[in-house]
Amino acid sequence: MLGALLLFTSGVFPVDSIDNGSHTIDEVVVVSSQSEGRKRSAKGVAASIDEHLSELSHVNLVRRGSYAWEPVVNNMQTERVSTTIDGMKIFYACTDKMDPVTSYVESSNLQIILLNSGLNGNPQSTGNIGGSLDLKLRRAGFGGESFHLNADAGYETNGHLQVYGADASTSSDRFYMNGGVFYRHADNYKEGGGKEVRFSQFQKVNVFGNVGVKLTKQDVVEGTFIFDRANNVGYPALNMDVKKAEAFIGSVAYKRLFDHPVLNTWETKLYYNHITHVMDDTKRPDVEIHMDMPGKSWTSGLYSLLSASKGVHEAQLNYDLYYNRLFADMTMYPGGAAPMYMITWPDVGTLNTGVALTDAISLPHQQSLHLSAKVAVQWQKLNSEEGYHALRVFFPGMKDAYQQTTGRVGASYAWSPAHWDFSLGTGWGSRAPTVTEAYGYYLNNTFDQYDYIGNPRLKNESAVELNGAAKWHPHPRFNIGVDANAFFFSNYIIGEFEDRLSPMTVDAEGVKVYGNIDHATIVNTSLKTEWQALPWLSWHTSLNYSIGKDAEGDPLPLILPLAYASSLHCQLSTINCRLTVRGNARQVRYGKKYGETETPAYAIVNLNADNTFSILKTRMTLRAGVENLFDKAYSTYSDWCNIPQKGRNVYVNLNVSL
Repeated sequence: MLGALLLFTSGVFPVDSIDNGSHTIDEVVVVSSQSEGRKRSAKGVAASIDEHLSELSHVNLVRRGSYAWEPVVNNMQTERVSTTIDGMKIFYACTDKMDPVTSYVESSNLQIILLNSGLNGNPQSTGNIGGSLDLKLRRAGFGGESFHLNADAGYETNGHLQVYGADASTSSDRFYMNGGVFYRHADNYKEGGGKEVRFSQFQKVNVFGNVGVKLTKQDVVEGTFIFDRANNVGYPALNMDVKKAEAFIGSVAYKRLFDHPVLNTWETKLYYNHITHVMDDTKRPDVEIHMDMPGKSWTSGLYSLLSASKGVHEAQLNYDLYYNRLFADMTMYPGGAAPMYMITWPDVGTLNTGVALTDAISLPHQQSLHLSAKVAVQWQKLNSEEGYHALRVFFPGMKDAYQQTTGRVGASYAWSPAHWDFSLGTGWGSRAPTVTEAYGYYLNNTFDQYDYIGNPRLKNESAVELNGAAKWHPHPRFNIGVDANAFFFSNYIIGEFEDRLSPMTVDAEGVKVYGNIDHATIVNTSLKTEWQALPWLSWHTSLNYSIGKDAEGDPLPLILPLAYASSLHCQLSTINCRLTVRGNARQVRYGKKYGETETPAYAIVNLNADNTFSILKTRMTLRAGVENLFDKAYSTYSDWCNIPQKGRNVYVNLNVSL
C-alpha cells in the first residue's frame, strides 16, 4: 500500500525551493531579526503580518480595511488554502472572513512564514488545493544567550499608526523561555490626494510565551501560549466593524531525538484554541436595522510527526486529528418592532483525521524526486436544532450529520545541471466544502451585494495541478527564472443565482446558493530576474500574470491581472537602501457576473533605508521610508469593493537589542 502511495505523490517543486529535513518548502519569508533567510520586510518586526506575507511570490492579499487582510495563494482564497500556526489548525470565527488565521499572531512572536504552493502541502495541511501557509513561532532554543532583550517602536504618518513591542528570552543547555507583548494602534488613514477613509482604524495587543525543557539529552518538552485581542477595528469595505476579535492559543509538545541509523525525530503536539469575534455597526451612521453578529470557534487537536532517513531517502510520516466547532448567529433590532433572531452557522462540529507521507529522494547527477500523499476522513454534525430546521426549509430530507473523504497525491522532479535549474510536477487533490459553503444561512456578501445560503448536498471539489519552472544562472551575479502552474477543477464550488428566493439584507441584490459547477481553470505564470550590477548595487524584477475561467469561459473573480515590480538595492557599509516601483496593468478580464468591477492600471514608488549600529554594546537598527511617494490615488484588484489604498505614508521604526 505504501509503495503504491509513493508512486503517486504531491506537488510543486519551484526552482527557488529550499529543503527543511524531508519537507520541501517552496518559499520562506523571515520575520524574526534573530534568524537568517531569504526575505525580510523593509520595516522589520514593526511590519504587520500582512506586509510580511506580501513578500511571498505566490501570495496576494484581499483587503477589506487596514487590518487583517486575507491571504490568497495562487489566486485562491481561504476555502482552498490551509493556514496553520506551528502546525496547529485554527479556524476563523467571522462569517465575513474579517479574522483570517494570520491575524492572531504578531511579527514579534514569529520566526518565519513557510509557503507550500499548490498541492505540495505541509504534513498538517488539509484541503490545500491552492497551497498552505505555516507560521513558525520564534523560540529562544537551547544553548543560546543567557539573556536577550528586544524592544521595538515605530510610527507611520498616514493613519498615525503607532507600534510598540518588547520581548525577552533566557536560554541554557537544558531550558529556554521567551515571551513578550506587542501593541498597535491606528486612526483612519488617508487615500492618495488626502481624503480620509472612514472606519479604517484599529488597535490590537498580542501577548505570547514559549518554554522548553530538555528532560534528557534526547527528550524535549515545549509549550506555547498566545493571547491576541483586537478591538475597535474598522472595515470600510463592509457594512459592519469589529467590536472584539480575541484568541487564546495554546499547545504542548513532546520531541524525541533519536540516535538511530534510520529514525531522526518524533514530535507529538497537543493544542487548543478559542476564537471569539463580535461584529458591530453601532458606530455607523444611518443604520436602518441595527444588528449584533457574534461568532465563535473552538478547535482542539494533535499531530504526531516521525522523520526518518535511509540512503537517498528523507521521509516523514504524519498523523493528525482535530475537532472544531463553529457557531454564529445574528439578532436584528428593527425600530419599534420585536428583535429578529437567526442562526448563520448552526453550531457545526467537525472531526477530521488524516495520515500524510512524504519522501524526498536524492538521485544521481543533481536530480531529485519529491513524493507525498495524504488521505483524511471528516465527520460533521449540526448541533443546533434551530439552525438545522432552518436549512431543511431549502433542502428537504437533508441530514444533520455528514461524512467526507479527501486526499492529495502527486510527484515532482527537479534537475540542476550546470547553470540551470529545472522542475516539473503534477498532483491531484480534493477538499470538502467549508462550513459556510455547506451550512451558511443568509450570509451577506458586500462584494456582489447578494445573500448567500450554504448547500449541504455539495460534492467535494477536486483539482489536477500541473507545474513547471526553469532558472538560468550563468554567473553568480545574474539569474533569470520562469515558472507556471495550472489547476483544472472538477465540481468547483461557487455561489449560483437563485431567483426563487428573496434576500433578507436591506439593499441586497438577491440570493445565491453555493453549488458545484462542472469545471474551472486557474493558470498562474511569473518571470523573475536578479542582477548584481556592482558589489554594492543589485536590481530585482518580477512579472506575474494569471487567468481564471469558470465552466462557461467567463472570468472568475479576484484573479491577479498583469502585475510587475522592479527594485534597486544599494548597500553601503551598514546602510541599506531600496527604491521600488510596483503596479498592475488595467484589469482587462474581470468577473462581471460575480459582482467584480474593472480596476484601472496604477504604479507607485516606494523608498526605504535602514542602518544597523551599536552604542555601548547595544545593537540598534533604524529603519525609515516612504510608501506611495507621489501620493497616488488607486485601488488594486483585490481591494474589496475597490476601497482605496493608502496615500503617501512616511514611516520610521527603531529596534533595540541587548
